[in-house]
Amino acid sequence: MSDAAPAMLNYQAPGDARPLMVRRIEWGFAAAIMLFLLVVMPGLYKVGAIDIIVVNQLGRFLCYAIVALGIDLIWGYCGILSLCQAMFFCLGGYAIGMHMALHGPLDGAGIPRCLYVVTSVVEGFELPAFWKPFRTLGAAIILGMAIPALVAFVFGYFTFRSRVRGVYFSIITQATVVAACLIFRRNETRLCGTNGLTNFETLAGFDLRAPTTRLGLYYITVLALIAIFLACRYVVASRLGRLFLAVRDNESRLRFAGFQPVTIKAFAFTAAGVIAGIGGMLYAPQNGIITPYKMEPLESIVMVLWVAIGGRSTLTGAVLGALLVNYTESTLTSWLPKAWPFVEGGLFVGVVLLFPDGLMGAWRNLTRGNDRPASPPLAAQAPTAGAAIAAEGAH
Repeated sequence: MSDAAPAMLNYQAPGDARPLMVRRIEWGFAAAIMLFLLVVMPGLYKVGAIDIIVVNQLGRFLCYAIVALGIDLIWGYCGILSLCQAMFFCLGGYAIGMHMALHGPLDGAGIPRCLYVVTSVVEGFELPAFWKPFRTLGAAIILGMAIPALVAFVFGYFTFRSRVRGVYFSIITQATVVAACLIFRRNETRLCGTNGLTNFETLAGFDLRAPTTRLGLYYITVLALIAIFLACRYVVASRLGRLFLAVRDNESRLRFAGFQPVTIKAFAFTAAGVIAGIGGMLYAPQNGIITPYKMEPLESIVMVLWVAIGGRSTLTGAVLGALLVNYTESTLTSWLPKAWPFVEGGLFVGVVLLFPDGLMGAWRNLTRGNDRPASPPLAAQAPTAGAAIAAEGAH
């Protein structure tokens, strides 16, 4: 066995070499957040301290947090800056939105009103064939995950196979989002054009305007966030997580060790796409509308901003960043709407200059034991991760 083998066996992700007490504090904080989301917020609503609108708003922000987890998985751990996650978010939202539209107000020959009002066909307009599978809730949920997964895998596999990476990959993802926006905005696409999907009234027979339904959707969102967070935590702590880090730190060395970075990157990209699709499916019924504007390139950039502020390669930071930025935006756009763009830009510049590892990264750097060396810069970590995986491939 080579000298690099022990490094592989003992290799830890950056930030893991911290005092046990600090990690326990973090897990305790995470448990407190879960308790707050599952017990405190619903309790405050039931005693009349807050309105259902506040709970609904938090539910929508938690959907954004789910998307942020996928971004952290592919960007923070795999080193791939994807700027098309809003597209996958909308694909999931449109899937469940088409189902709700089919069970909402209908005009003509059973055509959803949101589709009927934007069509240029005067007579004989029939429901497009691709709408029909979404009539069943189970099929809509499956398609809400399968469509983003298929698009992400096909796009990612052939792009990574061509060895497109770095800023070039980010540019291609942005171009793809622009093309998707143009397609979804056309009335000829039969996806309701720029108006998007609206007139949602029921989901699984429950009135979406009823407070109990909104509270139920909130609970489902919280549970989905916890499940996806734990799943991502399991992945990054596994052997696959070490492969993610090896791709991020030294992809060429990983390839020379006999691994296929294309497959690893395509899996990460697909997983992030599915996670974003789930977030979109939970967002649409709580928001009451889903439009192509949520797919714009700027939306994907803002999503990346959440993770950058919260802290890459932490998962917890992704959730924190999504909630912090969206609550700040919601508050400032109500009080000082003209100030928000400047605050948003200031947040990004400030984090890059003062906290390049994000808020959670800064916390972990601060609480790292004095007897433990700090994690080296990303470029300096490449030989470590590469040697570890190379040793595993050789033996």
